[in-house]
Amino acid sequence: MRLKSDLLDALNKEMEQRKGYLTETIETVYFGGGTPSLLSADELQRLFDTLHQHYTIAPGAEITLEANPDDLTPEKIKMLAQSPVNRLSIGTQSFHDEALQMMNRAHNAQEATASIKNSQDAGFDNITIDLIYGIPNTSIAQWEDNLGRAFQLEVPHLSAYCLTIEPNTAFHKFVASGKLRPMADEAAGQQFEALMQATAQQQFIHYEISNFCKEGYYSQHNSSYWKGKKYLGIGPSAHSYNHHSRQWNVAHNKRYIDGINAGTPIAEQERIDTTTAYNEYVLTALRTIWGCVPTYINEQFGSRYLQYFNQQATKFFSDGLLEQQENKVVLTNRGKLLADQIAETFFIVD
Repeated sequence: MRLKSDLLDALNKEMEQRKGYLTETIETVYFGGGTPSLLSADELQRLFDTLHQHYTIAPGAEITLEANPDDLTPEKIKMLAQSPVNRLSIGTQSFHDEALQMMNRAHNAQEATASIKNSQDAGFDNITIDLIYGIPNTSIAQWEDNLGRAFQLEVPHLSAYCLTIEPNTAFHKFVASGKLRPMADEAAGQQFEALMQATAQQQFIHYEISNFCKEGYYSQHNSSYWKGKKYLGIGPSAHSYNHHSRQWNVAHNKRYIDGINAGTPIAEQERIDTTTAYNEYVLTALRTIWGCVPTYINEQFGSRYLQYFNQQATKFFSDGLLEQQENKVVLTNRGKLLADQIAETFFIVD
């Protein structure tokens, strides 16, 4: 509890210390990482008070809070409904107990469903959930059932990610010991195709590789990343970006707190040159429905970059992986299966 109190103090201090980083009106606020749903009403309000003291927040700003289903008790949801938070991101991951147990999640399927229904009953209509596909031993039918349950709950936004096996996790140990076999890329690809088909049938907009929404429910916060807007990250591991550089705080709570208290935050910084900016633009823009805009590439980076982009794009047009839509270049559904590999071919290495 002491570390929690010290961390909250440091978060408030960092907001004050870095108040000059963003001078623009802030349109989105996102409470993510860790478990922000464990904050009390007073702790959450204190963060908002500091935020409003040092920054200009737009009226009607999108304010999202991440939460695990098991943290969203009726009492917690009621508290959040009375706070400035107006969007919930719920880490559902699956509506099947077997899959949740395999992923070592603390909640069960019943809690996943209840957290969504209770949030809706409390007045939250802007809700997004995370779902995971590519889970070992999960069939297409089970994956489609997961999607069907999300549709039945009338969730207006969902993010779907393929399971990745990280080092030093239970999954990694099971795979290394031969107790578990990862899903083959082809099978995971089939689940992604089923995802695209099912969401399209439900009139969801596939606006980024992993993100789908009903009209009017785009994640404004995440969209700002993909559109290259400036952002400020507060807290351990938090990243910030101001067009000229990117920096990230130390990923250690105690060191982060000590640095903030000493007035010398522990962070690393990377300067962003033209080539890096171009590569990052292609990587992010190509994942979205807004695509890559050739005239923007020419204006922002120069004719050399546009010439290279056009040269690389030609073969993907002929292969049916990219298409031209008015003034932009976007991935086809087939291309979305190979998004990262396609983007890499556009990178320039000086």
